[in-house]
Amino acid sequence: MGFFDRWVGKPIKLTDGEFWRGFFGLGTTSGEVVTLEKALQLDAVWACVNLIQNAAGTLPCMVYGEDGVTIAKDDPLYEILHDMPNMDETAPEFWSMVALCLCLDGNFFAEKKMNGDRLIALNPLHPLNVDVCRNDRNERYFEYKENGKVRRIREDRMFHVRGYLMPECDRGLSPIGVVRNTIGNSLAAEKAAGKMFANGLLSSLLISSDQTLKPEQRKQIADTLKQFAGAEKAGGVTVLEAGFKPYPLSINPQDAQMLETRQFSVEQICRIFGVPPVMIGHAANGTTTWGSGIEQLILQFTKTCMRPMLKRIEAAIYRDLLDEKTRKTTKVKFNMEELLRGDSQARAEFLSKMVTNGIYLVDEARAYEDKAPVKGGNRSIVNGTMTPLDMLGTAPKEAQNQPKIAA
Repeated sequence: MGFFDRWVGKPIKLTDGEFWRGFFGLGTTSGEVVTLEKALQLDAVWACVNLIQNAAGTLPCMVYGEDGVTIAKDDPLYEILHDMPNMDETAPEFWSMVALCLCLDGNFFAEKKMNGDRLIALNPLHPLNVDVCRNDRNERYFEYKENGKVRRIREDRMFHVRGYLMPECDRGLSPIGVVRNTIGNSLAAEKAAGKMFANGLLSSLLISSDQTLKPEQRKQIADTLKQFAGAEKAGGVTVLEAGFKPYPLSINPQDAQMLETRQFSVEQICRIFGVPPVMIGHAANGTTTWGSGIEQLILQFTKTCMRPMLKRIEAAIYRDLLDEKTRKTTKVKFNMEELLRGDSQARAEFLSKMVTNGIYLVDEARAYEDKAPVKGGNRSIVNGTMTPLDMLGTAPKEAQNQPKIAA
């Protein structure tokens, strides 16, 4: 069901937050109606959002113990955040959904299902159906509209991730709503291009004559020419009589700089989401797609787009899913190293440096590559002599008596 279909025949009030959050048509310079659904119809918006949500879905959310390095697989929160937040969505689907909602609405909501004091599931809610409210004591609560009914949810039963915030605001800003003029201009350009192709790339015509025509004659000529309008009818032949001469009324696509306008729209949308244009297949002028150039763009995307979003999610987990006790004993963070999975060379260099500098154990590096532990792999080594850390500074003879580390 589309956005407007949900509101057909219903009175719209100023207090209907769901409608006004999803509708941004008022005040657009292009006159186009902008909604979340219409924004996704732009290929550049879809490509940017798809790239971000796919990247978020590939990164596992890890739960660590009090030392911050030991994975707490026995923690009930680990199964929810790392494996399956609820019975309907897997972890990759869930975190992709979080990223999608943050890109479009600027907010993600999930209701916490509890078994006593234990969290057992996170059920996502459509952000357009959730209102953030405060009572007379300035306590936050949430109103969720479901099947025409409003249900109140306490703050301690909601997992809420917010995007960019304004002071004294409880909801994150919607990127689509803030930049609705840019999105509207892009929609208008797409519509103009579509109409141009629908007419078979033929511009409008002005027919001149040295005679004075009657109204019925004008209508007859117009009806005759309409038979040859459109892409499917392009190439037809008609005969103009009595001195009629055709003149193009509109400018051609090159004069209108239609291609340049649409290319510029792609770059604008990429700036909105913090995505380098080349990463969605748009080679901007002067942008290299080879060697270190593309590597730096990917690094920029990771640092300036993905990392800030993931940090917001981690902070929301710390606030909403941990209590006063577990905040001191549990640490939750996304494993950004998973982004190296698609780059064998970068992954090999990374693991080599981590092992040979004594940061990773050999078995830890092998586990990263889904390899079984080896004899002696539970000790740290350093580059050069590959000497165990606890043997540094000892006599050479003593070092020779130690068991060799398996390659």
